[in-house]
Amino acid sequence: MELKRIGSQPSAKGSAAYFTGDVRIDPLFSPPEPARVAMAHVTFEPGARTAWHTHPFGQTLIVTAGCGWAQREGGPVEEIRPGDVVWFAPGEKHWHGAAPATAMSHIAIQEKLDGSPVAWLEHVTDEQYRRA
Repeated sequence: MELKRIGSQPSAKGSAAYFTGDVRIDPLFSPPEPARVAMAHVTFEPGARTAWHTHPFGQTLIVTAGCGWAQREGGPVEEIRPGDVVWFAPGEKHWHGAAPATAMSHIAIQEKLDGSPVAWLEHVTDEQYRRA
């Protein structure tokens, strides 16, 4: 058994290479191999968002606070709120983040393939975000 106490793992600032705006990532769980799952609690300040990205085994988001937006490529922007659960299929290009005037937090759950849970792509432009 391994117990991770709240506050025992340092928060990280979301890299500008993968995020627009202020994002804080609090790791929750990433067990050693052969387990593949990784979980983090991610907080987006108003207007902050991920770049477009994919996950080799898909991704589940559980919204915990605020109001945000999520979009898969070619689909509509969906408003997401606390208690909502979002599933992105393996390889599905998507982005997610806060609404323009409201912060949003979610738990992100994904599995690693060859040590990586994500493939980062181009940034969501301000024009793409404003269309939301």
